[in-house]
Amino acid sequence: MPTTPPLAGGVTGPAALRPLLDTVLAALHDGAALRDGPLPAGGPGIVAPRTRAAAHPLIPDHGTGPHHALTTLVTALAAGAADPAHPHCTAHLHTPPLALAAAADLAASALNPSMDSWDQAPAASALEADLTAALAAEIYPHTPSPDAVITTGGTEANQLALLLARERHGPVQTICGANAHHSIARAAWLLGLPEPVTVPAPRGTLDPTALDAALTELHRPHLVVATAGTTDTGAIDPLDTIADLCAAHGAELHIDAAYGGPLLLSPTHRTLLHGLHRAHSVTLDLHKLGWQPASAGLLAVPDHHHLAPLHHHAPYLNADDDTEAGLPDLLGRSLRTTRRPDALKIAVTLHALGRDGLADLIDRTLATAHHLADLITATPGLDLYDHPTISTVLFRPTGADDHTVAAIRRTLLHRGHAVLGRAHTADRLWLKATLLNPHTTPQDLQALLDLVTHATTELLTHPAATTGAPHSTESDTPR
Repeated sequence: MPTTPPLAGGVTGPAALRPLLDTVLAALHDGAALRDGPLPAGGPGIVAPRTRAAAHPLIPDHGTGPHHALTTLVTALAAGAADPAHPHCTAHLHTPPLALAAAADLAASALNPSMDSWDQAPAASALEADLTAALAAEIYPHTPSPDAVITTGGTEANQLALLLARERHGPVQTICGANAHHSIARAAWLLGLPEPVTVPAPRGTLDPTALDAALTELHRPHLVVATAGTTDTGAIDPLDTIADLCAAHGAELHIDAAYGGPLLLSPTHRTLLHGLHRAHSVTLDLHKLGWQPASAGLLAVPDHHHLAPLHHHAPYLNADDDTEAGLPDLLGRSLRTTRRPDALKIAVTLHALGRDGLADLIDRTLATAHHLADLITATPGLDLYDHPTISTVLFRPTGADDHTVAAIRRTLLHRGHAVLGRAHTADRLWLKATLLNPHTTPQDLQALLDLVTHATTELLTHPAATTGAPHSTESDTPR
């Protein structure tokens, strides 16, 4: 008869977890050592079979035991991971989480509060309420009762923003720049709203003149979406000018600050977000420039009453007499029912580091991005798109066509040497480095550029030798 596995909670849980954590930490170390780089070499054709072999059979007739299972699968996952803590893993808004935030996430997993009713999360619900109000007050410092809800990230937060606008105005017409995140169009589709009107965004930012013309032409309630930190270039729209236009035309404004929002915590860089407080709603995402394990998104509003349309009634979770008796009603805090206490890791990070600690991380990261831009400018054979607004740097080999740029990226991926992104702007394909690691050194940056330069030279002189992966595995069409 198999023994009953111990639980993570209660007074006996920590003792049961401790030896398992030792096993997990050893497996994480061993997997990273096997990988020996920012991601595994060989591409999908090597990584998938290796991972499947380690996990086989996924459902055995007889279990292998906790330590063997943890060692085998965690080692395989770490060995096959794209590691955002490596300075050459810079493709996406994929942050290396702080150790203290990951430790807090472990506590959240062990305690397992479910944030859909007070009797499942007494302390966690109080912490979340205080944290969301505090973060909303950072965005709306001059309003009496700002609030926020925690989301799975920018996509869910943007969807909620459109939902709230629809509940206020009916089938609201969304207007956004060509630089807007794809989740805006997807949210409009999901909510049955008209397809967003897209206005030009030359040099990566929404064109106010084109926005003015679009607002003048439209004759229905409309919601303008501006972006503070685009995915492709990290650009920030002219928020104050856009807010002025919205006020003049009677439109509402939502600002997607999933990437750039944490700049509010830096006295050096918060001026980049001037006008943010004029939005009717703001998306913020701390699993980007906040160093949190995913997920850690928020949607903030200037008054807590703006969240009223999210209220939902389920008698087994928020019975009227319970609410009247003083038990907090949590169902209006999300469209989800069961959800994790993501407020804990955020609160631990803010409490541990304080404003000055977070500002230092932000300032270091942005300074690193500017240093990379300077290195590119000083490197013969490389072209810089522009100096970064936040921490995204676009560059490409001088004279290379788009096919070559795409092939360079795939070559570095296939060899496990570097994870660079891709962005199509100014009618060209660029390599994208999104820097989020505050520990990255100038030597790391130089080594990254050396890898690109070497791969470029090798590709142009010996095209067949650059990668064993066929070019057809990834379209050269920018995504």
